[in-house]
Amino acid sequence: MPIISKYDVARQERLMDEILEILAKDEAPRDLALMTLGNVTTHILNAHVPAEKREAVARQFGQILLQSVTHQDS
Repeated sequence: MPIISKYDVARQERLMDEILEILAKDEAPRDLALMTLGNVTTHILNAHVPAEKREAVARQFGQILLQSVTHQDS
């Protein structure tokens, strides 16, 4: 069952396109791009999620990431 977001697809795609454009402009290799995105994710969790909820949110994020990668080729 797909995850339903409270954000519209067009807004999500616009943000993703802008981020990917920045990485492409910098010619960031895959490992640097993933490291940077991971650091941004950590920053968002630390700055915007209460300490007592961070681990649960990080686990949920990780699970969703794994599911999206696993089901990408299906």
